[in-house]
Amino acid sequence: MEQVMTVDELAVRVGLPGSTIRMYQTKGVLHPPRRQGRVAFYDASHVERLALVQRLQSRGFSLPAIAELVKAREQGASVAQVLGVGDEEGPDDWVRVRVRDIRRLVPTGDVRPRLLVRALQLGLLRWRRGWPHTRRWALEAGGRLAGLNVPCDDVLDSFEKLRRATDGIAADFVEVFERRLWPALADGAAEDDQLDRVRELLVELTYTAETAVVGTLRESIRDAAEEFARRHRLVPNDDFRPAWVEEPVPIAERVVRTEEDELPDEPTIQRFLDRGDEQDEPVR
Repeated sequence: MEQVMTVDELAVRVGLPGSTIRMYQTKGVLHPPRRQGRVAFYDASHVERLALVQRLQSRGFSLPAIAELVKAREQGASVAQVLGVGDEEGPDDWVRVRVRDIRRLVPTGDVRPRLLVRALQLGLLRWRRGWPHTRRWALEAGGRLAGLNVPCDDVLDSFEKLRRATDGIAADFVEVFERRLWPALADGAAEDDQLDRVRELLVELTYTAETAVVGTLRESIRDAAEEFARRHRLVPNDDFRPAWVEEPVPIAERVVRTEEDELPDEPTIQRFLDRGDEQDEPVR
């Protein structure tokens, strides 16, 4: 049987004055008690909520910030939505997938339930109110792959591997946040409102991660394309040297990695750093 408490019993249980508990209710951080006549009864959910409030206050969150977090979570908002890291903006919108969209996404026209089941299991689709939904970017990317006649099983295989990789990348960035940025926030004074600062830092970290991941992916694709071209003999080699190879490339920098690329030792790098930007001669 669920244990119920009066406000005085709850106050003893959590180590807070009854006036503070009533103030928390007024501020919206503690949900109302169940009433029988003029007596208010609290339960374990109130104990848990008060423990959360005290924990967040110890991290420097103000009562208005805690109320905002609690209200958003009660309404089913994700942490990303609460903290404003682009959960439902632009390409991240959840859009309904119609049957005609599915037929367009399956180049062979062989639309089978198992494909949708697997997409649901991978989190690429979500089923809501009798309709499949997906992120807008996924629908657009799927359409482009379908236009290239890439089989759906290959697309789902690639997404599964990609998601494992991005989960690892996300975990790395969150670890940086937790190790380098969170301690300073956690040590802040209780009267400081941290929610906006947490939002600001997470949004900045998210965009930095996106920039780094996209840039690194482009570098990887460039290298993979070079390897593909060499493997299929699509670029000049020792046996094939057309005249245009010797012509200067009319761009600012060499873009293809060659054997001429150097890997300097640490003394060379230190000389470069010591030299500064005053000279434009190569460091040896």
